[in-house]
Amino acid sequence: MNKLTQAEERIMQILWEMEKGFVKDILEQFPEPKPNYNTVSTITRILEKKGFVDHKAYGNSHQYYPLITKDEYKQTYLQEILQDYFGNSFTNLVSFFSEHQDLEVDEVEEALRLLKKLRKQAQ
Repeated sequence: MNKLTQAEERIMQILWEMEKGFVKDILEQFPEPKPNYNTVSTITRILEKKGFVDHKAYGNSHQYYPLITKDEYKQTYLQEILQDYFGNSFTNLVSFFSEHQDLEVDEVEEALRLLKKLRKQAQ
């Protein structure tokens, strides 16, 4: 799966939220200043060529919809980050965040709870 550019990811975020939409619908979801209609249309067609979206034709208009879920993209993208930047080591990832982020105690406790749950499931 190809990595999305920032502009492509923004459009995918909108489509994941809307589930489907015409270019004008996608454009309406952008904050001011909105991008040009042709820019959104071009990026959406690029996403279609990359296999992230498809469309249903209504005459000359196309209603676009995602072909992959947000979770599918997150899983692939995060796996690539883990592999490319952390030596495929979850420990290295956690260590990085513990050293470079101000983590809240509640977040750490929730992460530990989830890890304990995974451990029990693996046994």
